Amino acid sequence: MPSRPDSIPPRLQLEGVRKSFGATVALDGVSLAVGAGEVHALVGENGAGKSTLMKVLAGVYAPDAGTMQIDGEFYRPVRPLDARQAGIVMVHQELAIAPHLTVTENITLGAEPMRGPLVDLREARRLAHDALTELGRPDIALDGPAGDLSIAEQQLLEIARAIALGCRVLVLDEPTSSLTLADTEKLFGLVRRLRSQGRSVIYISHFLEEVKEISDRFTVLRDGASVGGGRTADATPDEIARLMVGRSVSELYTRSPRQPGERLLAVENVAGPRKPTAASLELRRGEVLGLAGLVGAGRTELLRAIFGLDPVVDGRVRVAAFSGAATPARRWRQGVGLVSEDRKIEGLALALSIADNLTLTRLPAFVTPARQAADSARWIEKLGVRCAHPLQAIRELSGGNQQKVAVARLLHHEVDVLLLDEPTRGVDVGAKQTIYRVIDELACSGKAVLVVSSYLPELLGLCDRIAVMCRGVLGPARPVAEWDEHKIMLAATATTPARAA
Repeated sequence: MPSRPDSIPPRLQLEGVRKSFGATVALDGVSLAVGAGEVHALVGENGAGKSTLMKVLAGVYAPDAGTMQIDGEFYRPVRPLDARQAGIVMVHQELAIAPHLTVTENITLGAEPMRGPLVDLREARRLAHDALTELGRPDIALDGPAGDLSIAEQQLLEIARAIALGCRVLVLDEPTSSLTLADTEKLFGLVRRLRSQGRSVIYISHFLEEVKEISDRFTVLRDGASVGGGRTADATPDEIARLMVGRSVSELYTRSPRQPGERLLAVENVAGPRKPTAASLELRRGEVLGLAGLVGAGRTELLRAIFGLDPVVDGRVRVAAFSGAATPARRWRQGVGLVSEDRKIEGLALALSIADNLTLTRLPAFVTPARQAADSARWIEKLGVRCAHPLQAIRELSGGNQQKVAVARLLHHEVDVLLLDEPTRGVDVGAKQTIYRVIDELACSGKAVLVVSSYLPELLGLCDRIAVMCRGVLGPARPVAEWDEHKIMLAATATTPARAA
């Protein structure tokens, strides 16, 4: 990709930005310069300060010190509306749609075109349609409830809102974490068009391959400070990762020798209300089985059916010696645990503490905060959860640390079968390495792990076998040595899905 010249005048200039929350220093003199017509990647581990810095830029937080300029003029927002009026639009990783409103209403929310005292509905629909068309998704129904869209479509909806509002600086926080490969390519095409129009894009991602492909320059944050950066073309992913974590990350995937044992889970021709339409698999002790496929193929629905969240309308699920209808509570008792793809809505109780979230599925007869904190401390240490203490509210943690707590709940419950739906979504490279190590240790200790992931290198690096789902039909699970990314994508996009034997 052609790089942008270093002499581009800065569209956005941040100097010495500081922000503390009590005794916690979140930003320690961060400086950042983004040129007009530049895609600038902002990378760092979860908790490094990226989200805090962007919230300062977006007017959510007021900085304690430092200056900000846009096109040479000093900029100090006191509320998010000030940022929007200055042409700064942020698309957050955690979706912020109004599910009961229509697609059109979500895209134009807060900037509705008016005709006198009334909203100009025709103009609002035109703005929404044009934004979705620019994203390559004019097929999304404008009048349908946004809550009926898939997670990937909801993320596109947020980006469409930023396009419809118009912007000088667009901040994209993990924009591809729920997108298909095709939607990711459309997003990259849009980012390149915005760059060619002279707009600035700040691109936050833990996928370093994406950083290399789409960005012109990068800045690395670590522990609230800028620790490096430069032209993306001049740095390798390993060099960027080393700056992020402060150490070498040469062995990302841990693969110890594993020996499959007895069968713990059997799915026999299972069908759900809509998806899956036909899914069969076996999962044994001591193995990691990966489920690949496009977003919307039915992988999440299969895990929900296994766990008892969705009904099984045909076929059967066996857990060890248990068979028949099940509820999530029954699955927990049978030794099955689920980490949901949507940690904000289903995976965590954001109003409760870390200790509550970690231990609620397995509490002693007599519960005290001190006992909960002690039980939680070992898992917090094992997974490297960055927090003040176990009784801290989980909503105060970064997304990656929240995800570690969701995984830790299954470890605390001592389940035998772990159902992991996109377990490293929105997680930095250091946290990924921790989760991969834990998964390997679990498999080696005799646990059975079923992993859904849209990140193919993750499946190829972690799993013993991989099965691909296409249009609701699960194909046969084959040893990982028989797969590569090209073969997985061919199976995921096949005209006629292959059924498991």
